[in-house]
Amino acid sequence: MSVVYGVLTAIAVLLLMGHILLVKQKEPWLLFLFCCVPVVNLGYFLLSLATDKKFALIANHMAYFGSVFLSLCMFMVILRLCGNTYKRWVPMALLGLALLMFGLVCSPWYYDYAATTFTVGEGLIKEYGPLHNVYALYLAGYFVAMIVVIVRAMRGRQVTSYKYAVLMAGIVLGNIAFWLVERFVRWDFEFLAVSYLFSEVILLGLYWMMQDYVHVSHLREQNKMALILRRLPEGVTLHPREEEVLRAILCNKKRKDIAEELNLSENTVKTYTRSLYKKLGVANREELHSLV
Repeated sequence: MSVVYGVLTAIAVLLLMGHILLVKQKEPWLLFLFCCVPVVNLGYFLLSLATDKKFALIANHMAYFGSVFLSLCMFMVILRLCGNTYKRWVPMALLGLALLMFGLVCSPWYYDYAATTFTVGEGLIKEYGPLHNVYALYLAGYFVAMIVVIVRAMRGRQVTSYKYAVLMAGIVLGNIAFWLVERFVRWDFEFLAVSYLFSEVILLGLYWMMQDYVHVSHLREQNKMALILRRLPEGVTLHPREEEVLRAILCNKKRKDIAEELNLSENTVKTYTRSLYKKLGVANREELHSLV
């Protein structure tokens, strides 16, 4: 079993290197996710090699560390892929929650979390206590949140392609399936180690394909902006904020999302929108888009 975990750890490291080399526009949360998976698999690998309880617990904590933050990273990646905006305090709050959950696993109250024994040849035997339900709720909460984000994005047509949405849903549902099986069926092997790798492969391919689309979309957006700016009457210019609002409107973003993205109130966005419409001689979004 140690050989299998060792191979999985090596694959996770190779995928991290692949992400660094293949994805040009780095997404911090995706990079963090690709760092977490080797940590999880390394924890499982060291756990399979453990010859005493102290070393086994350290390896087990390492695997939990990766798992706790991996759920957060996957949620943030899906949030970004689905075109959602969020307040700056949201990732900080979620990081704090992740640290709290990891602290629960590694705290002096660990034995209320899981009563453990160690036997050479059988490894670390864990009998979960009532505090384990808190960790289970933590993971279940992220799974539900990811599914909700994907469904809302599909209904609101926020995703670039429905094929991408289906892939993202497949990633989440696949991890849910593995997690449920491991919760209710006793296995000597941590199948989530394999599930995480499949998730990485899909996300790596998704980002690799999307970076070309994003590049083309960016060029189209620049062309649209240039065409519209040429329509301005001689001597008339747009305020920098008006340009930002215009760029967001051309991306079909709603007023609420524009306000969150630019850290403005919706009324302020409405004022800038009205002003740029007046300068361009249009009355609404439909007329604005007709200019290009």
